[in-house]
Amino acid sequence: MRAIWNGQTLARSSHTVVVEGNHYFPLEDVEQAYLKPSATHTVCPWKGTASYYTVEVDGQTNPDAAWSYPDPKDAAENIRGRVAFWKGVVVSEN
Repeated sequence: MRAIWNGQTLARSSHTVVVEGNHYFPLEDVEQAYLKPSATHTVCPWKGTASYYTVEVDGQTNPDAAWSYPDPKDAAENIRGRVAFWKGVVVSEN
């Protein structure tokens, strides 16, 4: 799978985990230079607290377009250390 925004590949992996229709990429397969921590957090009753990132590519920003669960609840342990994308980031097969 590959995540692309503004013509740039943000992540590429054959080891994504799909939860609720979202592909979660292992951190080591994400170009973290494009992710800037955001102050946004949300709470999911079964996954825990999500931390968001603004995606920045070539001077363009996409606020809160990526998220992760740094300390997920037990039911979502399989997404620890992974990042998912939305808000115009295209996730597709390579």
